[in-house]
Amino acid sequence: MLAIIGINIAVFVAQCCLDGFQPGFVADYLAFSGHGVYDAYSWQFVTAIFLHAGPLHFLSNMLVLYFMGRDVECILGQRHFAYLFLSGAVAGELGHLFLMPSSTILYAASGGVAAVLAAYATILPELDVMSRPIPLAGLRVRPKHLALAVVSVAGLLLIIDRSGSVVHSALLGGCGAGWLYAHLLGFGRPSRIQLALQRRHATIERREQMTAAEFIEEEVDPLLEKISRSGISSLTRAERRLLCQAREKVLHR
Repeated sequence: MLAIIGINIAVFVAQCCLDGFQPGFVADYLAFSGHGVYDAYSWQFVTAIFLHAGPLHFLSNMLVLYFMGRDVECILGQRHFAYLFLSGAVAGELGHLFLMPSSTILYAASGGVAAVLAAYATILPELDVMSRPIPLAGLRVRPKHLALAVVSVAGLLLIIDRSGSVVHSALLGGCGAGWLYAHLLGFGRPSRIQLALQRRHATIERREQMTAAEFIEEEVDPLLEKISRSGISSLTRAERRLLCQAREKVLHR
């Protein structure tokens, strides 16, 4: 985490120097855009990851990286944290490429930061970000609320701000990558895809442990009844695979 913050600081200083000595160079050659992709400026996928649109953008990203990134890194480890940040950055760039006009220029540092925020909200959704509730409203700010607010604002800005230099178009892809990465590591409430994969894995293990007789009785006999009623053409592809598995079990018995 500290290494990523250090790289961002060094790149931001270099970016300010380049903007001062040669205005427009960063936006034209180092930031990410559809035009750059079409012109085969492939290095933009890397250089744009650490670019910021200004001091406020830089400061807000570094604060999120430091205060949330240190907790995420302690839980995931340095290697997974680096993968999380980079996957969010790349997902943010791809989101910009597909959601925004090709003439729009992206300073893509928010993609990796959004991934860290989304992973934090997935791993520690109910943790109080602020020690005291918001005055008058009495609301407690939790990571899941922050992530939802970021996604909502990013979606709104995608509609109303679609020209010039932007940072918001990297947020949706970054948040999506962070949420997915945390889920793949087993954090958060299981999604429908995860539940389906778990059921499929349990079914495969149960079938592998069956004897040939048990497999035929539980899995094949219902298929034979279906064939007698509707013909073999009524079998689905999965059911045909079951018949092949039954044949293999009988041969290996």
